[in-house]
Amino acid sequence: MLQSRMIKKSIVIMLFLGLSLWPLGCTQVNPSEEILIGVAWPFASPDDLFEEGLDLAVQEINDQGGIQGRKLSLLKADDEAELEKGLATAQSFADHKGMQAVIGHRNSFISIPASSIYDQAGLAMVSPASTSPELTQHEYTHVFRNIPSDAEIARQLAIYLAEQGHERMVIYYTDDSYGNGLANAFEDYAGAQGITIVDRFNYYSNLEDLERLHDKWQAFGFDGIFIAKIAAEGGAQFLMDARAVNIEEPLAAGNSWDSLSLTGATGAAAEGLLVGSFFNPQRPSSETQDFIEAFRQKYQQPPTSYAATGYDAVNLLAAALEKSDLANPTTVAQGLRDLGAWEGVIGVHRFDEQGDDIGDLIVLKKVKDGRFEYLKQ
Repeated sequence: MLQSRMIKKSIVIMLFLGLSLWPLGCTQVNPSEEILIGVAWPFASPDDLFEEGLDLAVQEINDQGGIQGRKLSLLKADDEAELEKGLATAQSFADHKGMQAVIGHRNSFISIPASSIYDQAGLAMVSPASTSPELTQHEYTHVFRNIPSDAEIARQLAIYLAEQGHERMVIYYTDDSYGNGLANAFEDYAGAQGITIVDRFNYYSNLEDLERLHDKWQAFGFDGIFIAKIAAEGGAQFLMDARAVNIEEPLAAGNSWDSLSLTGATGAAAEGLLVGSFFNPQRPSSETQDFIEAFRQKYQQPPTSYAATGYDAVNLLAAALEKSDLANPTTVAQGLRDLGAWEGVIGVHRFDEQGDDIGDLIVLKKVKDGRFEYLKQ
């Protein structure tokens, strides 16, 4: 029902804005002197360092001669994490005759309906942040993500938790596309690993209510909680509330918790939290370590996961564009698939026919002494 309402809302918004969704992919363009990639992102979001990762990649590419002898340029648009703004941005990119490809959006609830616009325009979209499995379930040929989906993150978390002896767990989730998708995936994969989900809940009114829930779970013999909720949207508060009512069982969460800032916000409550993510700055590859060093030199701070995925997205598209027909952007999508196993800073990328990145990318880590400790897998 939620997705149905979202689709209807998207259609209404597009009609209201006068957005045309007629296929544009057959239209050839005359590329300008610069090669143009659009970027749609909530750029006003603080501290994610995504834009810095993009800019570093562009600088390095242009310093090395550009793409097919031309400079690379980014056209950035702030979608403000709003559906209406995101769809308008997507249509403006699709209508831009010099556009070669698009990076974005951050939020799955924008990327999913926007993907239809990009696909009908024949414009390759690479999302470095949208993890909802639904993004690549529409049989589009121009839609990609360069990170693992929530389903894959949930699968590997379930495997690890089962190996650690977990048998009976609780799921706390948000009743939206992100929360339901991640919760459902974890429940399915947990079951396959022999873990029983003894309860699922998406709301508690206060600490007393949470304490009553805890008493119920203890009667069920639970041994952990999986959090399918974004940290910045109530998840971190639950973490603190859980510790306040003496919930000491291990907690696990998806990649929305992939930020060292959460340890400062939640203090000791974050200790022991297991997170499934996709960037390990301790990865020994030269690509990863060279990127970290260059990022530190340029910005005087270490890169975040979003900085790394943005950097990889630019370089993946650059590699595909190097062998594409710049007069016909519809060739970029096949160029991405033809890259095969491609070494990036977050791992080895490889796109399947649906546009999912099925490379070796998953990273598991735990908060220990206020810092993330990366687990060997």
